[in-house]
Amino acid sequence: MIASILTSTEFSPTAQGCRAVPETTKEVTPMPTTKELTIRLEDRPGTLAKVCQALAEHKVNILAFQSVPAEGESVVRFIADNPATAKKVLDNQGLRYTETDVAQIKLPHQPGELARAASRLGEANININYAYGGVDPSTNAPLIFFGVREAGQAATILDRTAAAA
Repeated sequence: MIASILTSTEFSPTAQGCRAVPETTKEVTPMPTTKELTIRLEDRPGTLAKVCQALAEHKVNILAFQSVPAEGESVVRFIADNPATAKKVLDNQGLRYTETDVAQIKLPHQPGELARAASRLGEANININYAYGGVDPSTNAPLIFFGVREAGQAATILDRTAAAA
């Protein structure tokens, strides 16, 4: 199963005697797009720590992040639980940032789930430019964030993938 699934019980009449029979249905939590913030930091000790500390002081929780070196800098992408506050913190730190929509999916921690989600995107001809993981703070379930050109379309495909699970 790729999404959080809630089970509800509905009662429906049967042909014989109209007796109530529980019918289990599943509701799939929609896979949203979410806001990713990207900053460029000087590639030296302590720069990431300084930014993370400033975010922590404003009660911003980082749900996932990726840091990649690039020509003397570090490109840092992250997902914050409160993007509006995170942007204010970055502004106060004098850091330029970009904001991008990325597709998000919650995966069970078992073999093949990431392959299945990535395959569905590939079948729809959606290229995954980058991806990284984090953890859902309420369930500790793995979260994967896909950087794709078509984030809304990718989220829809991931919804269908989760519903079919």
